Amino acid sequence: MSVLALSTLALAGCSEDAESEPDAAPSPSETSATPGSASATETPYLPVPDGVELTAQGSELRIGDEAVVAYEPRQELLGVLGITVDRIDKTTFATSFAGWKLDAATKAMTPYFVQATVTNNGETDLGGRPVPLYIVDSADTLVESSTFKGTFEPCPSKPFPKVFGAGKTMSTCLVYLAPEGTTLEAVSFRPTQEFNPITWTGRITAPQKDKPQKGKPGEGDKGGGESKTGERSTKSGANGG
Repeated sequence: MSVLALSTLALAGCSEDAESEPDAAPSPSETSATPGSASATETPYLPVPDGVELTAQGSELRIGDEAVVAYEPRQELLGVLGITVDRIDKTTFATSFAGWKLDAATKAMTPYFVQATVTNNGETDLGGRPVPLYIVDSADTLVESSTFKGTFEPCPSKPFPKVFGAGKTMSTCLVYLAPEGTTLEAVSFRPTQEFNPITWTGRITAPQKDKPQKGKPGEGDKGGGESKTGERSTKSGANGG
């Protein structure tokens, strides 16, 4: 039987070698942009290449809208991405995880699949790095994606390919487990604690029937979870990284 394992994400800064927790940040609801807006900031929050216009922090987008964002996966490494959230599916373990060995705590969660299109609009090769998207649940908690060592056909939930240089585009599907008693409220780009998140909302659908919905038996991964259930409280200050 396959095993889905969750690991703990340290509440550290955006850079991989950060040592201290940042200060508290606004909750996902504390945004200032008009719903559906994607206006560019007058002064970029990071030094992006000429011609790149970043989507304003706090923008509230709809499924199908693109955000152009910048972040620092680690110190002295700048990534610039065009991200479009294409689809959000709510599934069940019975439908999509048949054959997987799940503990009681995991079974109490609700699985979601988020499909997105991501383009590298910068100059840095981001190969092998996680796609910097989270979900926000109904308890104002950030949840990072889960990953798998083996093949999970319904939604591979993989990082960027080994080479993901300037101009490269990929379509991805990411798996998120909403903690027990919560539901997905939005998909979020929030690379640091201080960043006013860019969010996507829209109609949540069932997985497409023309795709296989059972994970292939194999070894699971130690992928994206936190606080034992894959969540990070936005109130206590979590960061991407």
